[in-house]
Amino acid sequence: MEKVEQRYAPIYEALERFRRKRVVPFDVPGHKRGRGNPELVELLGEKCVGLDVNSMKPLDNLGHPISVIKQAERLTADCFGAENAFLMVNGTTSAVQAMIMSVCKEGEKIILPRNVHKSVINALVLNGAVPVYVNVKVNSKIGLTLGVSVEEIERVMNENPDAKAVFINNPTYYGICSDIKTITRLAHERGMKVLVDEAHGTHLYFNAELPMSAMEAGADLAAVSMHKSGGSLTQSSILLCGAGVDADYVRQIINLTQTTSASYLLLSSLDISRRNLALRGEESFAKVAKMASYARDEINEIGGYYAYGRELIDGDSVCDFDVTKLSVYTQGIGLTGIEVYDLLRDEYDIQIEFGDIGNILAYISIGDRIQEIERLVGALEDIKRLYGRQGAELYCGEFIQPEMVLSPRKAFYSTKEMLPIEETAGRICGEIVMCYPPGIPILTPGERITPEIIEYIQYSREKGCSLQGTKDPKCELLNVIVEE
Repeated sequence: MEKVEQRYAPIYEALERFRRKRVVPFDVPGHKRGRGNPELVELLGEKCVGLDVNSMKPLDNLGHPISVIKQAERLTADCFGAENAFLMVNGTTSAVQAMIMSVCKEGEKIILPRNVHKSVINALVLNGAVPVYVNVKVNSKIGLTLGVSVEEIERVMNENPDAKAVFINNPTYYGICSDIKTITRLAHERGMKVLVDEAHGTHLYFNAELPMSAMEAGADLAAVSMHKSGGSLTQSSILLCGAGVDADYVRQIINLTQTTSASYLLLSSLDISRRNLALRGEESFAKVAKMASYARDEINEIGGYYAYGRELIDGDSVCDFDVTKLSVYTQGIGLTGIEVYDLLRDEYDIQIEFGDIGNILAYISIGDRIQEIERLVGALEDIKRLYGRQGAELYCGEFIQPEMVLSPRKAFYSTKEMLPIEETAGRICGEIVMCYPPGIPILTPGERITPEIIEYIQYSREKGCSLQGTKDPKCELLNVIVEE
């Protein structure tokens, strides 16, 4: 049974009280409840724009909360089983960066898999921590990067006893989970903090049938994208702290980069969504898992596609699988994931989360209905019939782990020159290159460029992937380090 206090939403309730008072605004924002921007009111609605307000005593202040925001953060911590929680309005990117900057300083090591989100690499550029990468295995059948092997990460910990932290994805974008509980125990035995990117794991906290959450595993910090599977507005997130973390220091780190003009639309959406999950999360995510399971069965009946699930669990690099994730390997019908992604959008008016070289991901959440699932399955069947190719030669899509020559910070701030990508083999990259989504870098600053990597980038561009991170918008030129 949920605690009675979880029925409250202090920020939302404070905004309702504020709205009823009809306060005359001589503060920012300058649109003055929308009167100065009627087109915005027409787009978003009078109530929405009227609640786009500035921090004030009755509404508290995100940078130094003492009333309703503090209460909302306390409720969030209790809801997620954390010691402390912070509401984040700069997205999970800022939560990930706050985690790293809270435990690592310039020159200090952090152990992590290479298939992390770009926000992690950007954090290393900002604060100068040095990555020590853990080798990750690939399922060669579907070209899918798996989780972190306990044996491998223990080896890396033993070789780098001076590392300050271990960073883990839980789950990956595709639903793969590592043995986070054992990894956490091993890290803590060595005095290392455990940081967890749970951008795609909000729901893990609300259904016992789903994989273990970071806080349950005893992790120190976890960045959770409430706006992904939790139902809040885009760009709203939370940062969870376990016992033994100096929450006041974490707040100081957050305030280095988070806006001082926090959106109350985002804050109230976090507050309302936390309440919704506390009261109805278990039931909601059981329904999501059931819909995803149904979709997997139906898609696998089509033939050619492979919607994978718990059968990937091997007790090593795949400790568990998030069954709410509808990840589908598409190359069995002779099409890359990005080609199927484009066809679904352009020909069937279906927008899925992403497509890469080998896979697509359809994000199923608390807002979906079975009729949308049926429409997706029907479209995939149609695509196979109309566009499928037999015996097509496609890139295997295996994950390439480049050699790190310089730290991300040193490389990013080094003197660089722009060269055509085909001329960069053997040089050191000075910028991030990635397909977005999913936002996992192909190259990061400080890594050696190889002919294989160049081929992968060119193939991704040719197939229609959105290549981002480079100074050249077309990714035809790369910034490389000028070697002395």
